[in-house]
Amino acid sequence: MKIPFFNQKKEEGPQEEFDLTNVPNHIAIIMDGNGRWAKKKGLPRIAGHKAGMDVVKDTVEVAVKYNIQTLTLFAFSTENWKRPKQEVEYLLKLPKEFLHTYLPGLMKNNVRIEIIGDIESLPVHTKEAIQYAKEKTKDNDGLLLNFALNYGSRHEILEAIKLIMEDIDNQKFTLEQLDEKLLSKYLYTNGLSDPDLLIRTSGEQRLSNFLLWQLAYTEFWFTDVLWPDFNEEIFVEALLEYQNRSRRFGGI
Repeated sequence: MKIPFFNQKKEEGPQEEFDLTNVPNHIAIIMDGNGRWAKKKGLPRIAGHKAGMDVVKDTVEVAVKYNIQTLTLFAFSTENWKRPKQEVEYLLKLPKEFLHTYLPGLMKNNVRIEIIGDIESLPVHTKEAIQYAKEKTKDNDGLLLNFALNYGSRHEILEAIKLIMEDIDNQKFTLEQLDEKLLSKYLYTNGLSDPDLLIRTSGEQRLSNFLLWQLAYTEFWFTDVLWPDFNEEIFVEALLEYQNRSRRFGGI
């Protein structure tokens, strides 16, 4: 089904048709620019993170609206521990605040929550909030909302290699049997399809140690918009760009 997409910034009417049958199954987003957004407004950095949290809620609702199956959000990286202590502490309180505020809405929208990353290294209050949300939403079969929390792709791959070596030593399989499919089972994303589309906000054009293995054939889309200003119109721009691309996966 195709519907007209109206560009609200122009007056001449429909610009493109949006094909509801051709949307990415899995979208990954690097939510960047909270601190710069706050600085531009003369606010502390944590104000940007708070505004960004509210945009997560709106983005999830848009993903549900357009029948996206999986939405993976880069919420906290293994490198983010280097930030000022006060900011780190606030960032690690956000999952609890987000889930406390928006879990009823997520339940209403049939959203299931999962987490990827080194969860054991997180504070107890963060882990408890995550576990509660996962348990509460485990029977939902709509959008999978997948938070990358204390996540770093190099760490993920290194830990996978260690586990693989251990299982080879224990004769669970041989080195000759190891292939891409088997290696993928040792990653945090085991059971998930690879992202079809990566969105990064704030104008930066790098992966920042995010899903390095999984993004091998993903379509990338970058925007200068800072994360707290991300909205449905911008989301749809990314989806339209995705629909205009030809995915060949190395073929012709």
